[in-house]
Amino acid sequence: MAKILIPITGDDESDRLLQEEPLALVIGMLLDQQVPMEWAFRGPTTLRDRLGGELDAAAIAAMDVEAFVAVCATKPAVHRYPSSMGTRIHELCTFVVERYDGDAGRIWKGVRSGETLLQRIRELPGYGDEKSRILVAILAKRLGKRPAGWEEAAAPFSDDEPRSVADVSSPETLVQVREWKQMMKAAARSKADQTPASSRASARR
Repeated sequence: MAKILIPITGDDESDRLLQEEPLALVIGMLLDQQVPMEWAFRGPTTLRDRLGGELDAAAIAAMDVEAFVAVCATKPAVHRYPSSMGTRIHELCTFVVERYDGDAGRIWKGVRSGETLLQRIRELPGYGDEKSRILVAILAKRLGKRPAGWEEAAAPFSDDEPRSVADVSSPETLVQVREWKQMMKAAARSKADQTPASSRASARR
């Protein structure tokens, strides 16, 4: 059996789906915000099971948006905000169908430039700059997809600091990534607390 390359969810089946089904990885990365990483990346398996055992971009895109959101919202929901994230997943799948004929793997297949790869990912609905760079790093670090210049395209997530899901290779590194995120949040809160009240008031104007 193939080695689990992205051991993020705590469930072998969900982890293997991420490395074997490109759409699962793209959806999992989309969901990875404002919820624990494990919850986000189990979402694709949950959707697959609720959609007849197959995760298919064309099938999702063909669904009524409200019907698909209802699938996402069924408890346990795929995200803390199932309505907004369900809509985003639907938009993402529609984009994959229109741009890549329903095959999410074509986003990175044959791409030889890290810059081009980042641009393609950045075009995906729901993907901002940071999320796009993390996906470039996942593809390189975990799945061996390393076009020229991927380090620059993924920076700062291409370094050795355990700062994102791209650095999770074991239960131990998962703990390290979580600790790093908590440290960064604490530092941000501390910085905000040290900002003079007058400066905060000016920033809000």
